[in-house]
Amino acid sequence: MEKELVWTIVGVLVGGYVFLFGFVGKLNDWYYSFKLKRKEVPLPPGDLGWPGIGKMLNFIKASKFGDPDSFIFDLFKKYGRTGIYKTHLLSSPTVIVCSPDTCRKILADDENFTLGYPQTSKILAGKRSFHSISKSEHKRLRRLTTSILNGHEALSMYVGHIEHNVINSLEEWSRLNRPIEVLPELKRIVFKVITHIFMGADDDPVVADMESLFTELHAGLFSLNVNLPGFAFHRAIKARKKLVKILSYVIEKKTKALNKEPEKGKRDMIDLLMAVEDDDGRKLEEEDIIDLLIMFLVAGHESSALGTMWGLINLAENPEVFKKAKEEQEMIVRNRPSTQKGLTLREIKSMTYLPRVIDEMMRKTSINFAAFRHAIEDVNINGYLIPKGWKILVWYRAIHMDPQIHPNPREFNLERWDNDGVKTGAFVPFGAGTRICPGRDLAKLEMSIFLHYFLLNYKLEKVNPKCPVTYIPVPRPTDNCLAKIVKVA
Repeated sequence: MEKELVWTIVGVLVGGYVFLFGFVGKLNDWYYSFKLKRKEVPLPPGDLGWPGIGKMLNFIKASKFGDPDSFIFDLFKKYGRTGIYKTHLLSSPTVIVCSPDTCRKILADDENFTLGYPQTSKILAGKRSFHSISKSEHKRLRRLTTSILNGHEALSMYVGHIEHNVINSLEEWSRLNRPIEVLPELKRIVFKVITHIFMGADDDPVVADMESLFTELHAGLFSLNVNLPGFAFHRAIKARKKLVKILSYVIEKKTKALNKEPEKGKRDMIDLLMAVEDDDGRKLEEEDIIDLLIMFLVAGHESSALGTMWGLINLAENPEVFKKAKEEQEMIVRNRPSTQKGLTLREIKSMTYLPRVIDEMMRKTSINFAAFRHAIEDVNINGYLIPKGWKILVWYRAIHMDPQIHPNPREFNLERWDNDGVKTGAFVPFGAGTRICPGRDLAKLEMSIFLHYFLLNYKLEKVNPKCPVTYIPVPRPTDNCLAKIVKVA
């Protein structure tokens, strides 16, 4: 009798727990459905999860401790391949789009969608960064900055500086004859390059202190919006304040130099931004310049270093690819005039195999897993409603890792780039539309130069070949690619 009573109590508790769990789990869905009950177009299929936290725990679990693609592919299995789903992430009701056609529609529509990064990202990037300014301001500033980042003349000027840093760093690492954490070391190289391009600063000790601050800032971009000691966002806010002071100092220094030599040539991004005027002759305020610089430096610091690291890892894990890539680089060296020293932009643009290595790395890695948008108006996409005020996540990784788009997506397979490569919209590592990454050509240039010299003279020996990978906030081995850089004959 006592046993029956115990089992009855256990059954009631379990049943109550299941009921409560299911009931609370539906509150978000009921709340938003009630708010939108008069809309004629239905919401996309999906699950908004628990109030407050939504489906964030599921996303973190998949990205940090399991299969990063399971979050999306579970939606495929449960709701069918609609390419559009509702959920609740980063404290906002959200629509995920993850088919090439639907992603292209969202990224190309500047009338109904604007940038929708989390509040932490907006605060840390600043009020005057590309994340926050109006469409007309974005267009004007993008036109100004694109030429200094991606123009043929500008890229040609950057080759020598990148090359110098790469050659010296690879030689230094190989002489250590011990493992290093490759990712932080690559970040140092990239940081030297981008501070030279954006600020004309190579040896300024004040600028040298900035690298660790940018690392702190980046860690807070997609963190919890909690500005209290011990939280990543709090550390990032402190780092931003210090960066603003440093950049303000650099601008003040440049202003004094320009006042002494008004005809001095414009050499870097700060010089250019300080000189630009609108139609009424007004110049950018210091706040405008600082916020733009912080945004560019954060993006450039992380993505190029991560891309180069994953390029090294994929080459090390695929000996046949390494061999063919090395042969192409040796051919370039053999064919150059004896009087020529170092790489040229013409040689980099003549490469055919290495660009495919880089493209396949970007597809497989998806350094930026998604683009963030915000609905300005109610929009009907494929018969489903994206409500005004909701976030939209254009999920790049879902496209890049979809076996129906890229067969055997986990394989590093360069044959998928043969002939005409992948179809339009199936490869979007830098986004698309007017908001496509303005530094994409510079990032690929940095990766190409590093991999050129690495392939010619070095190899990578990982200490932990099966090291687990975390995907929040970016994909990286948990040991930061601990490896020896070995010089070969």
